[in-house]
Amino acid sequence: MTPRLAALALIAALPAEAQDAAIGADIYYTYCASCHGDGAEGDGPMTEILNVTPADLTGLAARNGGRFPTVMVAYRIDGRDPIAAHGGPMPFFGDILGDPLIAMKTQSGQPLLLGEGIADLIAFLETIQD
Repeated sequence: MTPRLAALALIAALPAEAQDAAIGADIYYTYCASCHGDGAEGDGPMTEILNVTPADLTGLAARNGGRFPTVMVAYRIDGRDPIAAHGGPMPFFGDILGDPLIAMKTQSGQPLLLGEGIADLIAFLETIQD
């Protein structure tokens, strides 16, 4: 079995777990609200010292043709797709929210391997879309 097939078999063997938006809300208010704001509109108390205004997280789906960009959001949070913010990279939360790993299904049905805390945070972010 090739390494690629072995990796795919491992991912397929992981149970697709339900995400918990309530836990995701707690994670959001602990790690994200200081920059993105209590209403997730990019107006947190830290914005006055940042060089780049944090994104309005309530409009992620609207800015993506009405579909929540699960993969892009996961990659931004865990650090696989860094962005420039306040003169450097946005803090990466993969180390903090990366265990245990779960397989989350994307809109296309493809599994996405990510930390359970990140999956819960994504579930919360999906609930606050305009």
